[in-house]
Amino acid sequence: MSKAGLSAVIFDMDGVLIDSEPNWQTAELKVFGQLGLNISLEDTLKTTGLRIDQVVEYWYQRQPWDHYDNRATANAIIDQVIADILADGEAMTGVIDALTACKSLGLKVGLATSSSTRLIDAVMQRLNLAEYFDAFCSAEALTWGKPHPEVYLNCANALGVAPERCLAIEDSFNGLIAARAANMHTVVIPAMHEANQAKWAAAHQQLDSLEQLADYLKQVL
Repeated sequence: MSKAGLSAVIFDMDGVLIDSEPNWQTAELKVFGQLGLNISLEDTLKTTGLRIDQVVEYWYQRQPWDHYDNRATANAIIDQVIADILADGEAMTGVIDALTACKSLGLKVGLATSSSTRLIDAVMQRLNLAEYFDAFCSAEALTWGKPHPEVYLNCANALGVAPERCLAIEDSFNGLIAARAANMHTVVIPAMHEANQAKWAAAHQQLDSLEQLADYLKQVL
């Protein structure tokens, strides 16, 4: 076993593997705007890392609209994000090197995301990453998405690795809470404009990008 006891690395998807957070923000502003909500780009940052039905519920509780249909609204946002990703989605810096490093070090690799299976499929198709992963887990059908730890616990189970022997890679605070609650080792790679916030001290390690992951793994393995 490694010094840190690690046997697997579990990646979040949005904002970690693919630069999709701007796609989510644009889609939310468009769909919520059509419903008459007055929210800003900054407002969308409040729900980063939450499952999309939770995002819809979050805004309905604050600015209720007529004919509320959570599923229809969530699907409209997801459809827009998928279309954008398939058209021009780009991998985050260092993704291939990070995944290659995990495999070369003999670590199992999983994906644990609040996003839907449809979106996972779109990202894997666009970035051609599926071959690197041993397990894919979505929180879409779970009672709770992140920050609840269930999706991370499910992924550890699918990999056949105890949660405490998994390293979770996150970019959002909600995701970080979920991984810590699952008793996993954690690395956070926040967006550049949020990198200096004190809350990231909750992670075991903070990196600037996935380009640094290979060196970090070599230090702890």
